[in-house]
Amino acid sequence: MLGFARTDNEALVSCLGDPQRSTAAFRELLRREERATSAVRAGLRDGDPAVREACCRLLDHLVDTDSMGELVAMAGDPDARVRIAAFHALACDRCKGGTCAPGADQVLEPALRHLSCDPDPHVRAMAAELVGKFARTHARAAAALQESRTGDPSPAVRKKAGWYAPGGPVYERTLPRTR
Repeated sequence: MLGFARTDNEALVSCLGDPQRSTAAFRELLRREERATSAVRAGLRDGDPAVREACCRLLDHLVDTDSMGELVAMAGDPDARVRIAAFHALACDRCKGGTCAPGADQVLEPALRHLSCDPDPHVRAMAAELVGKFARTHARAAAALQESRTGDPSPAVRKKAGWYAPGGPVYERTLPRTR
């Protein structure tokens, strides 16, 4: 069927680290939806960062409330690609359909920490996106975005933080409409 010796969920998760088989394995796990979620969550503890990254990307689509805490923990992964995928999964509402995104009580502290001091600028940029979701409701989020907008060493992070900071285009575009 898929060209794999085994097609159980755990075997497919292990294939996520193989460049030759990762795309097909990813698609099949995504197609299996909630039947694959527990194997995908277990893949977050795999020794291969490519598997952990792909599992974060899968949980972006297969997200359930039980996965949120695990995605938050992945924001502290030693591999920057995994942290980027975890922050994307926590920030992106588009991929989740009708599932509720995690609240500030779960994600704001790690996002603020990574926005201010993660060594990788791509991680800081994704953290800015997540912090931006709370810029209207949490003064610390707005202040952190303002600080990154003016003080981050990366021009890309400064630009993205500026989008989500008060007065920025994303901040303005997402203002609640009044009648």
